[in-house]
Amino acid sequence: MSRRPCGTFDTRYELDIAVFRTPFHWSMFGLLMIGYLGLFPLLANDGYLAIANLISITLIATLGINFLTGYCGQISLGHAIFVACGGYISAVLMNHLGWSWWATLPVSVAGTALIGLFFGLPSLRIKGFYIAMSTLASYFIISWLLMHGGAITGSINGLPVDVPRIGAYEIVSQRQFYYLIAGFLILSLFVAKSIARGRLGRVFIAIRDDDMAAEVMGINVFAYKLIAFALCSAYAGLAGSLFATYWGFITFNHFPFFENIMYLGYVIIGGMGSIVGSIFGVLFLKLLGYGVMMFGPMIGQAFPAISGSVVASLLLIGHGAVIVVFLIFEPRGLFHRWEIIKASMRIWPFTY
Repeated sequence: MSRRPCGTFDTRYELDIAVFRTPFHWSMFGLLMIGYLGLFPLLANDGYLAIANLISITLIATLGINFLTGYCGQISLGHAIFVACGGYISAVLMNHLGWSWWATLPVSVAGTALIGLFFGLPSLRIKGFYIAMSTLASYFIISWLLMHGGAITGSINGLPVDVPRIGAYEIVSQRQFYYLIAGFLILSLFVAKSIARGRLGRVFIAIRDDDMAAEVMGINVFAYKLIAFALCSAYAGLAGSLFATYWGFITFNHFPFFENIMYLGYVIIGGMGSIVGSIFGVLFLKLLGYGVMMFGPMIGQAFPAISGSVVASLLLIGHGAVIVVFLIFEPRGLFHRWEIIKASMRIWPFTY
């Protein structure tokens, strides 16, 4: 029996891994939902809602790569192309077969999971740096296929994607998309947290920590690595399908190679192997990027001697510098710092 603050005791394993242990936790969660689903969409303008929508879609995709890299320890350098696959599957089905977006959504998730499963097959023989190279190859293979798909993929021009409809009701405004994307984000977080707290999450952690020891314990390492690849790609497919219908158009140019590095940056800065860390990482880097885009022109006006190309590159410079700083000074990410803050608050004002 482990002791918790304020006289809370864990007498069962279910209580030890529970997300919300006390009424205070539930009340804080309720206030968060009121602000997230009630106050923010009603008070924010379209600009802030658009930022929130893009951040939410990015977070869904980041949950997937956190399972593969953070929990299972398999480095991926091609996550952005799997997000593109989810969007293209929806676009192709809607343009060529006349399907509704709701009908394409499960196909996008399942189809992208199968693609990720295929590119995860090399994990049977290789790991570490070499598996990173195989996922990097997937980016260039799939991108070539999308660019040379002719009328099927729209080639370099891309494909239009219609908005979701519920009967005769169309989801077109930023606020309407906000509720749609927020619903899928909450569902994705719930599923991700359930997986991480369950047997599958513990198996992923065992493989990440020592795959040979995990195999000796009776774990089918190769099978679970494939599951990690499929799960990662399924989340990417969901994010890609949402991105396509939200943007109203999809093209390969939406998914440059730098996006692969950014997804790893979200996991590193937020905290590898943590669902909350994924939220921290996406919010930190995305808001940093929007801040740079906002203040970059001001810096250029204040310091005319600085060339325009330097100011335009501040976003890349800032992201790279932040990742390096976190790798040196906070390698366990923002989630680890958050855990330290919570632990210090539990024992405050006592010194023991």
